[in-house]
Amino acid sequence: MSGPSQSAPQGGGELHSLRWLPPKDVKPAPQVNDYAPSSSKLSLPTGKLTIVVFLRHCGCPFAEKTFKALTALSDAHKDIQCIAVSHSSEEATERWVPQVGGTWNVEVVVDEDRDLYAQWGLGPSSAWATMGPSVLWSVYKLGTGEGIWNRPTESGSRWQTGGAFAINRFGKVVYAHVDKSADDMPNLDEVLEALTKN
Repeated sequence: MSGPSQSAPQGGGELHSLRWLPPKDVKPAPQVNDYAPSSSKLSLPTGKLTIVVFLRHCGCPFAEKTFKALTALSDAHKDIQCIAVSHSSEEATERWVPQVGGTWNVEVVVDEDRDLYAQWGLGPSSAWATMGPSVLWSVYKLGTGEGIWNRPTESGSRWQTGGAFAINRFGKVVYAHVDKSADDMPNLDEVLEALTKN
């Protein structure tokens, strides 16, 4: 990802983030022991442990918490390749990353068309999974407990599902997590455990 952009926000903002997503051909999510999907848009290193995290939209507090956890892990485990995928625009992503603490040793890939999300089995979520009472309560708890609140949404969709996958040195998935709701974040301690066992 290139340096921070000074251009105006793109993508329609808050109201646009609530528009229903255009249909995509969403593949089944890779399962443990499957080979990780390959793509020219996401180059997985050969012979290296890798974590790929697919974020919800930039501005989402759950995306922020997940990204902060990933950056901390990347700094503590420099032998692991950490990749975060954003479907917000490149400009919005570049503005958001410094706001939430920077990349540390995380590679950030922008997938505004959501092709990678679809390839890895991550389609749209339901209204209940996005804005149900338990999710809204989790937003409040995250804000009051950890000081992570909603930030302005410049681009991206609130309906896009996030997820996380860990890939071993042989290109096989050893951990797979598809968010069941907006507040269903991957447990990176479990990710590390899965990688160390494989």
